Amino acid sequence: MTQTQDPQIGRELAQAKFTDEMLDNMRALIGTELRTASAVNNEYATRLAILRFCEGIGDDNPLWTDDDYASTTVHKGIIAPPSFIFACLGSVQVGWPGLGGFHCETTINFHEPIRVDDKITAKVVFDGFDGPTDASNFAGRRIKDYLRQEYRNQNDELAATFICSRMRFERTEMQAKRESRKVELPHPWTEAELERIESDILAEAPRGAEPRYWDDVQIGDDLDVITKGPIGLTDEIAFVAAGAAPIPRIAAHGVALRRYKKHPKWAFRDPSTSALEPVYSVHYNDYAARLQGAQVAYDVGIQRTSWQIHQLTNWMGDDAFLKSIHGQYRSHVYLSDVVRLGGRITDKLIDDAGDHVVHVETWATNQRDQSVMPGSAVIRLPHRATDAEGNAQ
Repeated sequence: MTQTQDPQIGRELAQAKFTDEMLDNMRALIGTELRTASAVNNEYATRLAILRFCEGIGDDNPLWTDDDYASTTVHKGIIAPPSFIFACLGSVQVGWPGLGGFHCETTINFHEPIRVDDKITAKVVFDGFDGPTDASNFAGRRIKDYLRQEYRNQNDELAATFICSRMRFERTEMQAKRESRKVELPHPWTEAELERIESDILAEAPRGAEPRYWDDVQIGDDLDVITKGPIGLTDEIAFVAAGAAPIPRIAAHGVALRRYKKHPKWAFRDPSTSALEPVYSVHYNDYAARLQGAQVAYDVGIQRTSWQIHQLTNWMGDDAFLKSIHGQYRSHVYLSDVVRLGGRITDKLIDDAGDHVVHVETWATNQRDQSVMPGSAVIRLPHRATDAEGNAQ
């Protein structure tokens, strides 16, 4: 063994089994407020922090990025996209030593917009778990856990509540079932297909200053579609650089090495480079992704939700407000995949808060016609009677 090798950090991700002791230990943690210091990426919603995040998800809506434009809107200045909460703190890790994990479901309620220079503080509580369930075709035995993440501004106003659910599984089971999910990768795109994809992306535009009135939309209306991809390595790097991940923060050289020595299960040694890599590298490192039971590197759950929020905010316009969003992550979105995201209005009503809202069934599909994130959203829209009274939207 060379001096550069560590007997505690191997070339495989940690592999553990569900045990009664593990489950008892996790039940004892229910209700615990978790430490967040190592996972906070932004405390302040500065103009540049918002801009970097928008670049990392590919959303150039001028309401988020152009102060001159934003100053003419009802907001009187730049606000952050609702998904910016992820750039403050995406999530944290809790327990389940040696098990694999996928973010499987997101539920968010939004309460207040985040404005430039707001200070955002996140509180995270472990709310418990379901399972273990019986064997599944996807990953064998698994559990589903729940983290409640509350984001407040400097006035102690609740900006958003995010319920982050992860599927935890035994990596050996996930690896054993990998071949049953095998697809052709990288996807063999033709030049004509790529030209159409890029044309669709360049044609996308936010509705902007023209209000989309509640009065004018109908149940059954389809929302505008946006396209992401083909997903590349730089898309994943840009997302990390935007501050939206990881858990804990990625670090380099001695800073990272000291963390890995303290927490050996956070890392593995890449056999091609001999470098230590974090478990999070499943999103940009094919070797790590295969250890996790995937085919190659794949996207991040909250990244996919950020794309759906981009689609919704493009459609709804500056005067509307996204009240809630829910999505389930199904199938991996691999590097080279293309995802199209859209939605359809399923209901139109005045809710208990007196808001004129639409309920939307959201969808995201890849080029293999797989549903990779079915979900729903509730959007408050301006309505003509309120506008006629001169009230703020």
